[in-house]
Amino acid sequence: MKILISADMEGATGVTWPADVLPGTPQWERCRALFTSDVDAAITGFFDGGADRVLVNEAHWSMRNLLLERLDDRVEMLTGRHKSLSMVEGVQHGDVDAIAFVGYHTGAGTEGVLAHTYLANTLTGVWVNGRRASEGLLNSLVVAEYGVPIVLVTGDDRTCRDAEDYAPAALKVAVKDYVSRYAAVCRTPARTAADIRAAAERATALAGRCEPVSAGPFTMELEFDAEHLVGAATVVPGVELSGERRVAWTTETMYDGIRCFKAVTTIASSAVEEEYG
Repeated sequence: MKILISADMEGATGVTWPADVLPGTPQWERCRALFTSDVDAAITGFFDGGADRVLVNEAHWSMRNLLLERLDDRVEMLTGRHKSLSMVEGVQHGDVDAIAFVGYHTGAGTEGVLAHTYLANTLTGVWVNGRRASEGLLNSLVVAEYGVPIVLVTGDDRTCRDAEDYAPAALKVAVKDYVSRYAAVCRTPARTAADIRAAAERATALAGRCEPVSAGPFTMELEFDAEHLVGAATVVPGVELSGERRVAWTTETMYDGIRCFKAVTTIASSAVEEEYG
């Protein structure tokens, strides 16, 4: 049995502030250990539950944040950027029996600690077929096309609530409770590690490939915080103006949808000016 862990950092234990997750800052160095603790707890729990292989896909920012030397020796880690499926890279090879979303967060324009969708700012909302979308929802639609169930989600309490919509059967672990975008009531790493490990062990029983499901076609719509970003985004073929500061496109599969999303957000982020956005 092989488990894939998609590991993001904003939803990790103790993380509440931009500097906590921005590579190169002193706070990031400190929070890397907290992030690693959460992920290692999930790894150990899955092995406790009977997994034969666990692959961690680093999914935050530079995708070079976890401390490999502090992880369970049985694990393998995919680290670095420019991966075909980004946050859920590895799910497409037909050998993954379940996936866990560890350290996840809520989407742009919603309540949640460090809430955003792919871009730290710039996007004020993302929708798929009219549903406001977090990264969790987007990634859930991708993994469904490969018949891989989501069995565990960790993050703040709002993230766990969000996951009830896209992964109702998955176990959820809240490592902190939302107060504002930059504040939370946090549990200690010893406590959250124990909670995550126990949940991962139980979640292993939910693993097992299922029939691939595609709910397409998918119409994705993005809202930016500045009008000029619409002009940047619509250079991507098929991406059109859909409203004030909004663009949209339609694809038959979420595989194509998420790849177009990556192209749009990459181009838009390159058009953001340092002070004025």
